[in-house]
Amino acid sequence: MTEIKDHLKAERTYLNLGPSHPAMHGTLRLLCELDGETIVKAEPEFGYLHRGFEKHCENSTYTQCIPYTDRLNYVSAMMNNVGFCKAVEDLLEIQIPEQAQVIRVIVCEINRIIDHLVCTSTNILDMGALTNFWYYFNVREKFYNVIEKLCGARLTTAYTRIGGITKPLYDGFEAEVKDCIRDLVKAIDDVEGLINHNRIFLKRTVGIGKISAEEAISYGFTGPCLRACGVDFDLRKDQPYYDYEQYDWQVVVGENGDTYDRVLVRFYEMRESSKIILQAMKRIDRQAPVMTSDRRVALPPKKEVYTSIESLMNHFKLIYEGIRPPAGETYSATEAANGELGFFIVSDGTGTPYRVKCRPPCFPIYQAYAPMCEGGLIGDAIAILGGLNIVAGELDR
Repeated sequence: MTEIKDHLKAERTYLNLGPSHPAMHGTLRLLCELDGETIVKAEPEFGYLHRGFEKHCENSTYTQCIPYTDRLNYVSAMMNNVGFCKAVEDLLEIQIPEQAQVIRVIVCEINRIIDHLVCTSTNILDMGALTNFWYYFNVREKFYNVIEKLCGARLTTAYTRIGGITKPLYDGFEAEVKDCIRDLVKAIDDVEGLINHNRIFLKRTVGIGKISAEEAISYGFTGPCLRACGVDFDLRKDQPYYDYEQYDWQVVVGENGDTYDRVLVRFYEMRESSKIILQAMKRIDRQAPVMTSDRRVALPPKKEVYTSIESLMNHFKLIYEGIRPPAGETYSATEAANGELGFFIVSDGTGTPYRVKCRPPCFPIYQAYAPMCEGGLIGDAIAILGGLNIVAGELDR
């Protein structure tokens, strides 16, 4: 009997979690070595989705790169647009108009809310709770209706331009956003009421996928996953841009670095983003320009194109040759929904980037996924992944 028990203990089962599974985001794969339902060893792999972003950029004009950025984190695409355009503007040493900055802040915080709504609702859904999903996705759809009216697209927007944005806010924008925020606050209250004292949710999240602040920093964590570990770091505060330091809001910091804290941090960050949006909308001036007048990047007004040879030539060269930053390089980072989104761009003085390198938040976070799962159960691996919020589009580039 002892020999039989020893033999059974020595056996290992191997299980593929993903990639063809909703809880694994469609492309992710985790090869698990199991002892019963306990994951003894795990090896992560990410599949192919939206490949070749950096090489596409190196064969396109700077403006043509903007739609490619939508396909990175497609859950909060406008934040990618803003991050890339800001990097090119830094390379050109262009200061965009104040109203363009205000609008970029508003759309980025709306996208942060949308991203957190998707992350938390699907994370809780993966644990078996469906009602919360509908509370959050109804609000998400209302925000997407606003985005669609703003730029004509819902998911992949290409809303920004180097030097500003494509178009000003439409009439009634502020009222519709305030209505969305009222629904958002109610939805957060409703979901918190359902899960805060739910024994199943607490058992599935508290202490699950725990990672220390030191480990998170060593892996390169940023964003909510890092702040959930107790690290008070947010680029909007620590390296402020677009006047973020002038808004009244707080960085949300957790304590334990577990799945529970990663959910709760995002809940409270949505409330803080709402505060920023409401403050920013008070700074809207519909008479102010939303695009720079710098002719290195901005198309001349149509009237001038039809009446001035210089403006016609300017228009022609910008369209056919593209924006031509001076030779040099820059790294520019913004606080995207999942953390630091950085773009390293090298210019050789032509209308096409010589090199583009993207530093997406999810890439360094995903490398910690396997160690976080080891020692836990199969169900824990699903809960952990949802809390990390790995968006596959920005992994394989």
